[in-house]
Amino acid sequence: MIRRFPLIRALAAGIAVLAVAACANPVDQRGNLPGKDALDQIKPGATDKATVTRLLGSPSSIAAFEPNTWYYVSQKTKDVAFFKPELIDQEVLAIDFDKDGVVRDVRHRGLQDRQEITPNPNATPAPGREFSFLEQLIGNFGKFSGTTGPGGGPTGGTANPGGGPSGPGRGGY
Repeated sequence: MIRRFPLIRALAAGIAVLAVAACANPVDQRGNLPGKDALDQIKPGATDKATVTRLLGSPSSIAAFEPNTWYYVSQKTKDVAFFKPELIDQEVLAIDFDKDGVVRDVRHRGLQDRQEITPNPNATPAPGREFSFLEQLIGNFGKFSGTTGPGGGPTGGTANPGGGPSGPGRGGY
């Protein structure tokens, strides 16, 4: 009977180690940054778009206002429960092409090069007016009844000739 206790202790310790290992936060890899061997084959002034595509694959993104700039992006994040994922590492490879499709410049940026961007608090307002909570609550009465009238709205009152809740000339939702 005395020999059982070391076995039980060892079993309990093994279960505890497995339980702690199962709680490890996984690291999520997104994107695929090209290897150094492939990057060394890209020479500014000599390599064209077709060769870059063959060596590195298609880019993660193409610049919105400059289609001759390709981006290859790689990120590593760590998830912790339901919180926002934590950025562990990020690398961006930017390749600029000239008008003939030949590599002009290759730039590599890491996590240390990032810059925080603060959105402008004076955002452009949406058209229309904002309703208070009470106006929204009162405005919803009668919209969810089980019967509908000729225009698709609730019965009673005037029919909606526009065929929907928006009325004629309002363009719907």
